[in-house]
Amino acid sequence: MKLTYSSLQLRISPDLYLQKASLPDAPALFQIINRDREYLRQWLPFVDFSVSIADTSNYLKFVTAPGNTSDMVFVIVYNHEVCGLIGFKGIDRLNKKIEIGYWLAEDKQGLGIMRRSCHRLLKYGFEKLHMNRAEIKVGVGNIRSSNIPKKLGFTREGVQRQGEYLNGRFHDLEVYSLLRVEFKG
Repeated sequence: MKLTYSSLQLRISPDLYLQKASLPDAPALFQIINRDREYLRQWLPFVDFSVSIADTSNYLKFVTAPGNTSDMVFVIVYNHEVCGLIGFKGIDRLNKKIEIGYWLAEDKQGLGIMRRSCHRLLKYGFEKLHMNRAEIKVGVGNIRSSNIPKKLGFTREGVQRQGEYLNGRFHDLEVYSLLRVEFKG
C-alpha cells in the first residue's frame, strides 16, 4: 500500500511510526478496510459507510481540513506499509482532554503495533499538546482492544450504556482514562 508523506511524523521504532494522515492515504486505507471488512465491522460502525475510496477520501478531507481543530489523525506505518489509523477525536483544548480512536489491519494484530502506537500518541498529546486527560472507549467484549488501555495503565471508569450504534443495534462501551500524572512516558 502506497505511503504518502506529510509534515508530522511520530517515530516509535525503526520499523514503526505514525504519519499525519493526508488525502493521498485514502487508497491504501480503503484497500485495508475493503479487504478486512468483515473483521473490522465487528467493532467499527464506519466500515459499512466506507464503500468506496471516495468515502475514505471524504473522511480524510474532513479530519485534515485547516479549520478542523477537534481531530488529529495519523496513519500507522509498519515496515514501510500503511496498516491502520489512529488519532485524537474530539480534542477539547479548554478542558485539556482527548479521546483516542484506532483500528488496525487484521494481519497486523498481535504484534504490539497498536499498543506502541497508542503509547507514542499519548506522549505527543501529553507533552506537545499539553493535555491532561486521555480517554479510550472500547466496545464491551472487544478483548483485544480493551487490552490496550489496560496495558498502558488506564483506569476503567465504567460503561457508557448504548454508547455506539453498530450493525443495527446499540452497544455498550467501556470507558478508560489516563491522566498526564499517571503516564509512564
